[in-house]
Amino acid sequence: MNESRIWQVARRFFAGIAVVLTASCASVTAQAPEAVVKERAQARWNALVQGDVKTAYDMFSPGTRATLSLADFAGGIRIGFWKAVTVDKVECNAPDRCEVFTTIEYDHGGMRIKTPNRETWIREGSNWWQVRR
Repeated sequence: MNESRIWQVARRFFAGIAVVLTASCASVTAQAPEAVVKERAQARWNALVQGDVKTAYDMFSPGTRATLSLADFAGGIRIGFWKAVTVDKVECNAPDRCEVFTTIEYDHGGMRIKTPNRETWIREGSNWWQVRR
C-alpha cells in the first residue's frame, strides 16, 4: 500500500469517527420533553400577550386546528387582556402527553389578578402541540 493510499484510508477512518461522535453528542444533548414543552408553551403564551394570534393558533395540535379555524379562535381572543403569563411547571406522565401549569396575569377592576391555568400538550410526529379542551 503506498503512502497516499494510507492517508486516504486514515482520512476516511477519522471522518467516520467524527460522524459517530457528532451523532452521539446530539443524542446526549437532546432536550427532555419537559424542557421542550415548557419552551413552546411559554412562546405560545408570549405570542398571545403580544397579540400574535396566528403564532399562538399555529401551536394547536393538528386535530384542534382541524376543528377550530383561525378566524373562530381569533374571534374569541381579547387582544391586550393578558398582561403576563409564566409557565410554572410541566409534568410529562406519559411519553407523548404533558400537563402545563401556568400563572396568567391580567388587570380587573384596577387590580392585577393572577390565575392558575392548566393545559395539555401532546407529541404528534416530531413536535409538541397544545390540545384545546
